[in-house]
Amino acid sequence: MSIRQDILRCIESKELPQGKGFKKVSSYFGENTFGIPAMKKHISKKTFEAFLGWMNSGKQISLEQANEIAESMKDWAMGKGATYYTHWFQPMTGLTAEKHDSFISFNGPGKVIEQFSGSKLIKGEPDASSFPSGGIRTTFEARGYTAWDPSSPAFIIESKLGKTLCIPTIFVSYHGYALDKKLPLLKSDEALSQAAVKFLKLFGKKNVKKVFSTCGPEQEYFLIDKNYYKMRQDLLLTGRTLVGVSSPKDQQLEDQYFGSIKERVANFMYELGEEAYKLGIPVMTRHNEVAPHQYEFAPIFEESNIATDHNALLMELMKKVALRHNMVCLLHEKPFAGINGSGKHLNWSMSDDKCDNLLNPGSTPESNLQFLAILVSILRAVYKYSDLLRASVAHAGNEHRLGANEAPPAIISVFLGDELNQVLDIIEKGKKTEISRQDIMNLGISRLPVVNRDMTDRNRTSPFAFTGNKFEFRALGSSQNIATPITVINTIVADSLDFVRTKIEQAAKSKDFNTAVLSIVADLIRDTKNIRFEGNNYSEEWKKEAQKRGLPNEPSTAEALKALIKNENIALFERYKIFSKEELRSRYKIWLELYIKILDIEAKTLNEMVNSSIVPNAFDYQGLLAGNLRSIVKLKDGAGLKLADGALEDLKAHLSDVTEKIYYIRKNSQAMMKFLEEVSGIDEEEKAKRFFTELKPLMEHIRRHSDMLEVVISDEHWDLPKYREMLFVK
Repeated sequence: MSIRQDILRCIESKELPQGKGFKKVSSYFGENTFGIPAMKKHISKKTFEAFLGWMNSGKQISLEQANEIAESMKDWAMGKGATYYTHWFQPMTGLTAEKHDSFISFNGPGKVIEQFSGSKLIKGEPDASSFPSGGIRTTFEARGYTAWDPSSPAFIIESKLGKTLCIPTIFVSYHGYALDKKLPLLKSDEALSQAAVKFLKLFGKKNVKKVFSTCGPEQEYFLIDKNYYKMRQDLLLTGRTLVGVSSPKDQQLEDQYFGSIKERVANFMYELGEEAYKLGIPVMTRHNEVAPHQYEFAPIFEESNIATDHNALLMELMKKVALRHNMVCLLHEKPFAGINGSGKHLNWSMSDDKCDNLLNPGSTPESNLQFLAILVSILRAVYKYSDLLRASVAHAGNEHRLGANEAPPAIISVFLGDELNQVLDIIEKGKKTEISRQDIMNLGISRLPVVNRDMTDRNRTSPFAFTGNKFEFRALGSSQNIATPITVINTIVADSLDFVRTKIEQAAKSKDFNTAVLSIVADLIRDTKNIRFEGNNYSEEWKKEAQKRGLPNEPSTAEALKALIKNENIALFERYKIFSKEELRSRYKIWLELYIKILDIEAKTLNEMVNSSIVPNAFDYQGLLAGNLRSIVKLKDGAGLKLADGALEDLKAHLSDVTEKIYYIRKNSQAMMKFLEEVSGIDEEEKAKRFFTELKPLMEHIRRHSDMLEVVISDEHWDLPKYREMLFVK
C-alpha cells in the first residue's frame, strides 16, 4: 500500500467545538478596528474634528493631537489585550509585512511603563535592505520609512496567545521613493479626484469637493486537506501542482457552481466570516465556484484604499482559518491543470462626496450627458492604455489562467451591453431618438414576483465589462494585490477625464454646451470603437478579429511588463505624480526578477519530484511488469501456458510504453537542468524571454509524460496525492 493510500484512510473532518451561539453581526462588526466611531469615543472633540479636517481637506494635525490619538489608540488596543504594535505595510513582494514593537518603555531602573507617542504612530523605521527595490537604492542603503495612513483604520490581529495592534502605513526608501503598493494607490486616487472634480464642474456640479474610486474584489480560492498538501512538494513550494492528471469527474457536469456547501467548508466560512467582520471587512457573499473544491467571497463596495487593505487582510485570514480546519487555502491562479483557475474580479467605480455614483447611467442614459462623457472617457482610457492594464495583471501565476476557459484572454476589450451600445451607435450616427427599455421581466406565473431587469447583461468572458453602475476588471489573478490595477485604472481615467474636459471646453467656445458635449462624445465613440466587443472573448474567432482591429494580445508576462517602461506611459505617470521614471523602472525590474525566480523554483521543484518520487515509483512498477512478463514467458515456454492471441504482445507493449515514458521524463528533466545552467548568467530580459519560450514548454513536456504514467501505474506504486482525492475532500 502506498503512503498516499495510508493518508486517504486517515482523512476526516476535524472535530470542532460547539459554536458560541448566535450573535448579530451588527453587534460586533468592526470591534477590532480603531475606526471613526472608536476614535470619536476615545479622543477629545477638538482633536477628533482636527482629524476629520485632515481627512477631508488635507490640513495636518499637530504633534500634540497625534500624541493624543496615539495614547488613545494604545489604551484601546491594550484594553483588548494587545501588547505589541506594528506598522503594517504592503511591499513590492505582493504580500504584507510587519515588524512588531512593544509598548513598553523604561521608567526607572528595572521598571517599565506602556507608552505610545504620536511620533511612533506617524513614522516607523523598518530595515529596507532585504525588500526588493529594483535598483532604486543600493544594498548598503538599508534605511526605509513607514508612515501612517490615517485614512485606513488601525486594527488588531489575534493569535492564540496574544494580540497585536496593526497600523496601516506606506513604505518609502530613504530618498522618498515608493517601495510599496499603497502610496501609488493613494496618489492615483488624489489624481482621479482632482480630474473628476474639474470635470463635474463643467456639468454644473460646483459643490463637489472630492471624488474617490470604489471597488469590491471578488476573491476566488481552493481548499484542500492539509494532509494532501504536505505530501505535495509542488504545492508546498510553488502553490500549484506541477504534475497531475485531471480526475474522470471534474467540473464537466457543472454541479459544483452555487451547489450546496459541504459542512466542513461551511464551518470554515462561518469562522472566517466572524473573523472578517470583527476587522470591519464587509464580506457579503460566499458560494461554491465552478471547479471542485473552489469557492468565492465577495465584499460590499468600499473606498479603494480601504478595500485594498481589507482584501490583503482577507487573504491572510483565509489561510490562517483554513489551517484550523485541517485544510489549506490555495490562492494560486492555476493550482490544478484542466479545471478553472482562480481570479479576483475587480468591480470598480467612482463616487463623489455627495454619495453619487458617477457610473450610474440613470433611467435614460441617452440624455444623461455627464454619464455619457464619463463613459467615453473610460473607453478612451482603456483603448489608449490597454497595455498598462495588461501589465498590471502580469505575473507568473496569471500566465497560466489568462486565455483559459474560465478567464479572458490577454486581449483587453470592453463590454457595454445591448442598450449602451445602442445609445452610442445612435449618437455616433447623429440620430435623436428614445431608447426603449423593458425593465420588468414577466415570468408568466402569477405566484412568482416580477423581476427587475438590469440595464446590461454580464459578459463573463469580457476582461473589462460594464455591469450596471460599475466596471468589472476580470483579468486579475486571485493571489494578486489589487492596489496596482486600481492605481493604473485611476491614473488612466484621470488622464482621459482631463482630455475630454479640455476638448469639451474648446468645443463649447463655438457652440452651445450640450451640442459641444455630444460632438466630443460622438468623436470618441468613433475613435474607440475597436475596443468594444460584445461577443465571446474565449473564441478563436475573437483573437483573429482583435488582431484585425490592432488590439494587442501579449500572453508573456515578461513582454507585457515592458509597458511600464514605455516613454509615453512613464510620461503619463510622471504627469500625475504617481510614479517617477525611477520607480517605474524599479517595478519593471522587480516583477521581471520575480517572474524568473518563480519559474526557476518551479523547474527545480519539478526536477526534484521527478527524481525523488515519480521516476522511482515508475521504476518499481516497471520492475513489477518485467517480473510478470518473465514469469508469463517462463510459464508459456516451460509449462505450456496457453494465451489469447496478442496477450503476450500486450504485456510487452505495456512495459515498453512505461519504459519509454520514463526515458522521456528523464531526458527532458536533464535537458531542463542543463538549460537552467546555460542561462544562469545571461541578461534578465533575455532570460525571462527564454523561460517563456523554452523552459515552460520543457516543463509541460515532462508533465505530459508524468501524467501519462500516473494513469497506468497502479495506486500501490504512486505516492503523490491525485486530483480525484485532493479535489473531492471528505
